[in-house]
Amino acid sequence: MQDLLRRINRGIEKESLRINPAGKLALTPHPAALGAPLTHPSITTDYSEALLEFITPVDSSVENTLKTLEDIHRYVYQQLDDEILWSTSMPCIVSGDDSIPVAKYGSSNVARMKTVYRYGLGHRYGRPMQTIAGIHYNFSMPEQYWEQEWRSAAAPGSLKDWITERYLGLIRNFHRYSWLLIYLFGASPALCSSFLKGRDEHGLQAFDEQSKTLYLPHATSLRMGDLGYNSAAQRGLSVCYNSLDNYIDTLRSAIMQPHPDYAQFASGQNGQYQQLNDSLLQIENEFYSTIRPKRVARSGEPPLRALRRGGIEYIEVRCIDVSPFTAVGIDAAQARFLDTFLLFCLIQDSPRCDNAEQQRLDSNLKTVVNRGREPGLRLQTPSGEKSLRDWGNELFEGISEVAKLLDQAHGCELYSESVAAERGKIEDAELTPSARVLREMRERELPFFRLAMAYSEHWAEHFRSQPLDAAALARFEQQKAKSLQAHAATESGDSISFDEYLQQFYAQYEAL
Repeated sequence: MQDLLRRINRGIEKESLRINPAGKLALTPHPAALGAPLTHPSITTDYSEALLEFITPVDSSVENTLKTLEDIHRYVYQQLDDEILWSTSMPCIVSGDDSIPVAKYGSSNVARMKTVYRYGLGHRYGRPMQTIAGIHYNFSMPEQYWEQEWRSAAAPGSLKDWITERYLGLIRNFHRYSWLLIYLFGASPALCSSFLKGRDEHGLQAFDEQSKTLYLPHATSLRMGDLGYNSAAQRGLSVCYNSLDNYIDTLRSAIMQPHPDYAQFASGQNGQYQQLNDSLLQIENEFYSTIRPKRVARSGEPPLRALRRGGIEYIEVRCIDVSPFTAVGIDAAQARFLDTFLLFCLIQDSPRCDNAEQQRLDSNLKTVVNRGREPGLRLQTPSGEKSLRDWGNELFEGISEVAKLLDQAHGCELYSESVAAERGKIEDAELTPSARVLREMRERELPFFRLAMAYSEHWAEHFRSQPLDAAALARFEQQKAKSLQAHAATESGDSISFDEYLQQFYAQYEAL
């Protein structure tokens, strides 16, 4: 078993805005020197041309994963000229929808679908929301772990279904305890007022007399609240993680059923596309969640069909803020804590969730997002209210035991050390990154924008002063060349119209 715990797999997807020297969103196209974003395995874009996304391959080594992420940053900085990467989750200076260019991927059907989807997101939620950056942490156990566990349980059903059920249990527990991650790692208690220009009912406070910074005194991660990846239209979407079939059927229905709020945007009439369809969800990725069940999809295959075909392969954690205090937004100690936390969620008993519990979990998450560092804060449990401090300490008892298992497997004490450091934040909220952001703003007399700009410039200099070695540079140049070749092949490979392409794509949901 110890050997199997050394082979836990992880991958990181990290988003960063490109900005100009004045700290405004870059309006330049995705740099051609980085390759083709549609086909590059490591460097792509998310919503905007300016929102870069860096992707590491699956790896069982924390050190290798972070070294790869650092190398991607170094390579990108060698191509950026005077632009730099924004170092926080909440964006730099933005000036409304018109200042945020939607990502372009080419003229092929698959490229056009990606761009139209993004136009749809902009119409539905506003483009500023799509400039928020985050870190997605992908996690999976090795196949041999599952085989051993399955045999130990007398091999019930199929191995595929066993793995899926266990990952669903992890996801349910994650929803129960994810408030802890928001508290420990939330780093967005404040934002630039330009993000909310024209919006008055946001409930935030002015940080200074100039009101260029808005914040909440005890907030942890405004990115994860109503201002960030949240949708009023989706609040009525009750997604259940008690069974994979229920999860798939709920999202499939949301993709297939028209939603009256979105009928105003063209979705193919007279060849005009401002969204892919007028349903509650254009595709399943539009469902905003702190965690997703995932399986690598085949070419042209929707994620839900991949899950139906092969079950859950890994999970994607989506509630991690980019930290301005580390070079790539996350460090090895945090990665080890995340591995420990997720393994804890996996091995703990995970009863099925009902609507009453889901309402409690939603309430707890919102409470910690907006008031997580408030002294004496209390959260809801099945047996009544409990203080965040008491509940946090109870969870850390179990998490600490899992850390010992990982230490034994790796022959180190790094996992226990990371857990002990995080536990200190339960006793002293001033140790949290959200508290540090506000403290440094006060001590350095800087609004949010200026503090984030200072860290962005600091990390830009860090990477520019440590260029890639020749071998690593050659690897990225090869990736770039292959991405351009693959993009050219995609551009010339279509044999059907865009309308037909979408019809065939959505027919796969009909068949689920």
